Amino acid sequence: MDSLDILISTILLRPYVFILLGFYLIAGSFQLGMKRIAAFTILAYFIAFISEYTSTRIGIPYGLYHYTGETHGKELFISNVPFMDSLSYSFLGYFSYSLALLIASPVTRKGWKFELSHPPWYSKKVLFLTALLFMLQDVLIDPVSLRGSKWFLGQIYYYPVKGIYFGVTLSNFLGWFLVGLAIIYCFQKLDYKRGWSKEYAGNALMGPVLYFLNMIFILSVTFYIGEYFIGMISLSIFSVLIIFTILKVRHVLSISTNR
Repeated sequence: MDSLDILISTILLRPYVFILLGFYLIAGSFQLGMKRIAAFTILAYFIAFISEYTSTRIGIPYGLYHYTGETHGKELFISNVPFMDSLSYSFLGYFSYSLALLIASPVTRKGWKFELSHPPWYSKKVLFLTALLFMLQDVLIDPVSLRGSKWFLGQIYYYPVKGIYFGVTLSNFLGWFLVGLAIIYCFQKLDYKRGWSKEYAGNALMGPVLYFLNMIFILSVTFYIGEYFIGMISLSIFSVLIIFTILKVRHVLSISTNR
């Protein structure tokens, strides 16, 4: 297949990824600006690809796993890694980063517009909170992705040694935490060096809303394929996170109302 054919085939095979990517670019442009979201995307993709390339060969950082190659010729691959798989780290990373900023920052409200007030772009609190939120997304995603043969994802990868969390290895979640750290750490350093953050106060809610919408999508798939026990655990994680976020937004609303 030529380049155009494989690109079209990739889009048709993974439309939900392109939809999330589109929303990510819109939300990220409003919050970070075009230069910063472009840098974030490139950094996240590069780090994600390296992490997947090494894990499928020597088991670092996620533990050893393999892509089946079932979709070769149907979607774009870079070496043995599906392009869209590594690219998805960019929007998953941004959703987590945006939610961490909302939790860690003072927030101001002007009508229906919520903005971060003096966001701690470079803080270690945001760094580690983002990595945790990034990993928690995968706690929902990976057990369902591993059962891709039951839905439209397809059986695209497997673990040679079955993990204890519904087939997923615990090293995988540690890997996601470390990769989340690496993405945000590199972005914070680049952002500080370039001084880009001075240009934006940052829209507070678009990224967090997309974080939870993506979780709702994964939860829907989980229950659709009949994995109710996984679904209940995932729903518990989702509930804790969204309740905590709603309480933060309600606090902002109460302050605005009392002024």
